[in-house]
Amino acid sequence: MQIDPIQPPGWEAPKGYSNGMLVTGGGSMLFIAGQVAWDAQQQIVGEGDFVRQFTQALENVASVLTEAGGRPEHVVRMTLYLTDCAAYLDHQKEVGAAYRSIMGKHFPAMSAVQVAALIEPGALLEIEATAVLPVSE
Repeated sequence: MQIDPIQPPGWEAPKGYSNGMLVTGGGSMLFIAGQVAWDAQQQIVGEGDFVRQFTQALENVASVLTEAGGRPEHVVRMTLYLTDCAAYLDHQKEVGAAYRSIMGKHFPAMSAVQVAALIEPGALLEIEATAVLPVSE
């Protein structure tokens, strides 16, 4: 299996994501439900702390990915649902560092959307992802 970022010629390089991801050679698809900043007992951590919540939610995505036998480079799509886009923009440096510490320098096709609210009280963001895992040999 091979996963390659897709970038149309002449477009400026995106910052921190890819415009598209092309998967060839087969594999299993893993759909990771929206993860919020909760611990194993489903208690929100980092109340009011955007960076801490981002880190925990992304760690939760990575935990599901690992449980399925995947690695960060297998993620092909990620969507961030934010209750406050300004909080995301205000903490881009810290969020970027947290992202790289968990996902490395792998940047899938990503979208970020501001929403009015999330179902989980106290959650500032939710992250969902799709991964393509190589066929086991």
